[in-house]
Amino acid sequence: MVLRAAGRTLLVDAVVEQLRAELTGGQWAVGDRIPTEHDLADQLGVGRNTVREAVRVLVHAGLLESRQGNGTFVRSTADPAAVLRSVRAAGALDVLELRMALETEAARLAAARRDTHDLLRLRAALSTLREEGDRAADADVAFHRAVVEATHNAAFTEVYRFFSVQVHESLVASLGDREMPAIDLDAHEALVVAVEQGDADAADAAVRELLREPMETVRALVRR
Repeated sequence: MVLRAAGRTLLVDAVVEQLRAELTGGQWAVGDRIPTEHDLADQLGVGRNTVREAVRVLVHAGLLESRQGNGTFVRSTADPAAVLRSVRAAGALDVLELRMALETEAARLAAARRDTHDLLRLRAALSTLREEGDRAADADVAFHRAVVEATHNAAFTEVYRFFSVQVHESLVASLGDREMPAIDLDAHEALVVAVEQGDADAADAAVRELLREPMETVRALVRR
């Protein structure tokens, strides 16, 4: 592997980006051990401390994994930051369609797996949403996160936590536009009831109902 030497300004950022490019470009496969700090420092023409800090950034991002005494290994070649940038570039309709896919399945799982703690959290989240009003984007995102967490699926919860950043931005933009409908509080109530009763079909239907009008409105706006 040959990496071009990093410049002397913002060295850590430059090394992070070069290593990120190698990871996402397939230079190393998942499970591979990357070169040592010493080797990378020589290849990049930077100090070992710079390489060490860059590796820490990529460990925190979930791309690398440090194993005591064994070195640093590739954990993932899919860059979460790139995924988030792509989602942020998506239109409102794209986001709503993805929400429909994620949240209907989350509702079904929540209805099957929820426990007493989950139900208390859902009721509290719904109460906050009602108190803050039908254009409270923060409260709405918190409500839907509570539904997803009731799935007791760690992977689902993490993916939705990541995705909910864009959900929040989309809600803030759309709910600030008076052409968009307000949050359907009755449909949110129906979703909580369905989860409480363990009715997966009703939970699925409630999510579809609460997203139906926003999707219809966005489709109409897109056609203009």
